[in-house]
Amino acid sequence: MTDGKRSTVIKIISYQLLVIIIMTAGFALAGGKVFALSAVLGGAAAFIPNLYFALRVYKSAGQEARKIVNSFYAGESGKLLLTAGLFFMIFQLPNIEILVLLAVYMAALSVFWFALLMR
Repeated sequence: MTDGKRSTVIKIISYQLLVIIIMTAGFALAGGKVFALSAVLGGAAAFIPNLYFALRVYKSAGQEARKIVNSFYAGESGKLLLTAGLFFMIFQLPNIEILVLLAVYMAALSVFWFALLMR
C-alpha cells in the first residue's frame, strides 16, 4: 500500500472515530448514560469491523495480486462476521436505545461515503 493510500485509510478511520466521539458526546448530553452507552456500542459495531478490515488489507500490501484479492475477501467476510457477532452481543444487553445505537452506527459508516464524495 502506498503512503498516499495508507494516509487515506488512516484519515477515514480517524474521521470515523471522530464522528463516533462527537455523536456519543451529543447523545450523552441529551439522554444521559443509557444514550451514551448505546452510542458507544453503535460506534463500536461499525469501527471494530472496519479497523479489522483495514488492518487485514494493510498486511497484504506488496504481495501478489491473488493474495491481495484473497485478503480483501477474507477481510470483508471477517468484517461481516464481526459485525453480526457484535450486534448479537449488543442486543443481549438491557436498556439499549436502538435508535441511538443505529444512528451512530449509520453515521460512522457514512464516513466512507463522504470520503468518496470529497475525492
